[in-house]
Amino acid sequence: MKTTMRAMLLDRPGEPLRETALPTPQAGAGEVLIEVEACGVCRTDLHLVDGELPDPVLPMIPGHEIVGRVAATGSGVTGFRVGQRVGVPWLGWTCGHCAFCTSGRENLCDAARFTGYQIQGGYAEYTVADARYCFPLPETGDAAELAPLLCAGLIGYRALVLAGPAQRLGVYGFGAAAHIVAQVARFQGREFYAFTRPGDAACQHFARELGAAWAGGADETPPVPLEAALIFAPVGGLVPAALRHLAKGGSVVCAGIHMSDIPAFPYALLWGERLIRSVANLTRRDGEEFLALAPRVPVRTTVHRFPLAQANEALRSLREGRFEGAAVLTMAS
Repeated sequence: MKTTMRAMLLDRPGEPLRETALPTPQAGAGEVLIEVEACGVCRTDLHLVDGELPDPVLPMIPGHEIVGRVAATGSGVTGFRVGQRVGVPWLGWTCGHCAFCTSGRENLCDAARFTGYQIQGGYAEYTVADARYCFPLPETGDAAELAPLLCAGLIGYRALVLAGPAQRLGVYGFGAAAHIVAQVARFQGREFYAFTRPGDAACQHFARELGAAWAGGADETPPVPLEAALIFAPVGGLVPAALRHLAKGGSVVCAGIHMSDIPAFPYALLWGERLIRSVANLTRRDGEEFLALAPRVPVRTTVHRFPLAQANEALRSLREGRFEGAAVLTMAS
């Protein structure tokens, strides 16, 4: 094992990540040291870099869609072996004893800590994670294609569950999470209607290839009323837009950790027992359920690979919407 590792470090929000060499971390009690194979580039990483998330630990190695191999285990770790492939998600630690944790809602724990935000993340050759918050992953397959499952997939799945039994789903922001949740929705026999940036013909074509019943701009009207809308784009103005297309009793589920302000809208859009709710993080149960479901679908991720040193370019590409699917960093030189 190397004594130093390459990493991309955020010194302060608003600045590019800095490529640097750091000492390889060691696994403490209850932790695993992971040699990173791939790490997804999530929109939450953009919010961190842009200073839109409060009180990050700095300097910070971003990244919370981590796929790698266990390189060492700390004392007290059971259930993982050296060489085993594991995944590390956004939720990295909870207190375990508050009212949220003890009622199956650990995603709401006030003391929770998050990977790549308060815990050093996966934009590096090695990372350390609490073994209790790691998931076993398939030993075979492309690590880069697995990486988006760890957040885009998990958050998309939680958003879909919170939409209830809705059969006609609007999906706003057809990026990494949406292209996964669309496949799950189709597997479950639901219809989905894709809303993209106005005029984004390539993204709309991508949605149709994944089985969209309709695809158009976020400024367009779908052909039928929606029973639920899942919003993955961090744009508050999409909330009243989605409400306008929602049938009575339907839900708008806001799936981002950050969103611009929601503009005022007439009460008539909400009336009829329509509901607006947010998705906050994930639980380990979400991870277990989704990672068991994904191979049955089977979920196929569309990924765009960047070497670790090009993390800033990957973030720019994500911000500018240059690709469909997900960006993933690999440990290639």
